[in-house]
Amino acid sequence: MAQLTLSDLEYSNRKKKTKRELFLDRMDAILPWQDWVELVQPFYPAGKRGRPPIEIETMLRMYLMRIWFRLSDKSIEDAVYDSYAMRTFMRVDFFRQQVPDATTLRRFRRLLSKHHLAERISGDVRSCLRQAGIVLHKGSIAEAYVANAGAAGSRSEKQR
Repeated sequence: MAQLTLSDLEYSNRKKKTKRELFLDRMDAILPWQDWVELVQPFYPAGKRGRPPIEIETMLRMYLMRIWFRLSDKSIEDAVYDSYAMRTFMRVDFFRQQVPDATTLRRFRRLLSKHHLAERISGDVRSCLRQAGIVLHKGSIAEAYVANAGAAGSRSEKQR
């Protein structure tokens, strides 16, 4: 377990979690991260030259948040620096590493696209959501959330 930072201590004393945190916690719990790491591993740079590569799971988490919150590569980089919830979801510890930059994310997206892995991951996300009974509502970064699939039809017309 990683050592708690002052930010972690400060945030742990809050009375409620944001919709973004709840959404990211749920995605963290239901998605098959290790399966995807193994799927990408054969195509990912080994790091024999240049900078050491960033962990595949970190890149996958950033890639998916970019999609879920409809952000550009540069915008998701900035959002992760700015958002405790996103940084926690990515498991970035600023004492050990920095957020992958927009260029690194763009290269990762191209790698996934070139080897047809993006479609596979997207299908897996839809499948996991369906199995968990979750409907993903798209909106702005502040409004992204998950809802149980049966919740919408359970209220009477008068309650709406």
